Amino acid sequence: MASARLKYLSLGVLVFQTTSLVLTMRYSRTLQAEGPRYLASSAVVVAEVMKILACVLLVFKEHSYSIRALNSILRQEILHKPIETLKLAIPSGIYTLQNNLLYVALSNLDAATYQVTYQLKILTTALFSVSMLGRRLGVYQWLSLLVLMAGVALVQWPSESAAAPEKEARSAGSQFVGVTAVLVACCSSGFAGVYFEKILKESKQSVWVRNIQLGMFGLVFGLFGMLAYDGERVRESGMFQGYNTITWTVVALQALGGLVIAAVIKYADNILKGFATSLSIILSTLISYFLLQDFDPSSVFFLGAVLVIAATFLYGYEGKPPANPSRA
Repeated sequence: MASARLKYLSLGVLVFQTTSLVLTMRYSRTLQAEGPRYLASSAVVVAEVMKILACVLLVFKEHSYSIRALNSILRQEILHKPIETLKLAIPSGIYTLQNNLLYVALSNLDAATYQVTYQLKILTTALFSVSMLGRRLGVYQWLSLLVLMAGVALVQWPSESAAAPEKEARSAGSQFVGVTAVLVACCSSGFAGVYFEKILKESKQSVWVRNIQLGMFGLVFGLFGMLAYDGERVRESGMFQGYNTITWTVVALQALGGLVIAAVIKYADNILKGFATSLSIILSTLISYFLLQDFDPSSVFFLGAVLVIAATFLYGYEGKPPANPSRA
C-alpha cells in the first residue's frame, strides 16, 4: 500500500513539476508588464545558486547535520579530487546552454508545442546511450523512436491561418527560432544526461555532491554568459531587473524541480512516467488554449501529439529505457 502511494505521489509530482515549469516560464516570457523584462541569463544564474544551496543542505542532512562532516566531505570530494571535479565541466557547460535555450524556446513557442517537441530528447538520449554506453535497444524501442519522429514532424506541420501576411511571417520566424532552440536543447540534454550517467557509474560519490560540482561550474558558465550577452543591461539596471513573483516561481521550479524528480523517480516505473508525460502534454495544451490563449490547435497537431504520447508508452514497453539522470 505504501509503495502504491509513493508511485502515485511520484506521478503527481512529475506531472506538476513538468507542467507548472513550462507554463509559468511561458507566461513569464509573454507577460506584458511595466518596466524591463527579466533577463533569462540572470534567471539561470540564480537557479544555479539555489540548486547548490539545496544540494549542500541535503548533504548536510545525510551526515546527521554535522558541520564538521559537511566540511570534510566537500573538501575531500571536491577540492582533493580536482580531476574528478573537472570531468563535470563538460556536462555542466552543456546544461547551462540548455537552460538558456529553454527560455528562448518558450519565448517563441506555445507551451503545448514545446512540450511535444521536447520529447525528442528521448531519441537523442537513446542514440547517445547506444553510442556512448553500448546499450542495445529492443524492437519496440526502435519502433517508438520512428513513431516519435513522425509525431513531432506532424506537430510542426504548418497549419492554414487567416492571419495577415506580416503577422504570419513573424509567427513563422518565431516558430523557427523556438523549434531550433528546442532541437539543440534536446541534443544537449541527451548527450549531457548520458555523460553524467557514465560519470555516476564510474564513481561512488553521492548524487548530491555531484550536483554541487555541476552547480559550481554551471554558476561560473552562467555568470560568464550573463556578462557576455547582457552585461550592459546588468550594469544599467542590475541582474534582478524585471523580477516579480512569477519570475521567482520559475527560478524556484527550475532549481528545485530536478531535486524533487531525482528523489521520487525511483518509485515511478516506465508506465507511470509515460502517464506523467502524457498528462503533462494534455494539461499544457488545455491551459495554453483556455487560459494563456496563445495556442490554436489543429487536427494535425492532435494527431502528432497522440503519436508522441504513444511513442512514449511504447518506448518503455520493452525493457528499461536509457536513463537520463535528473540533474538537480
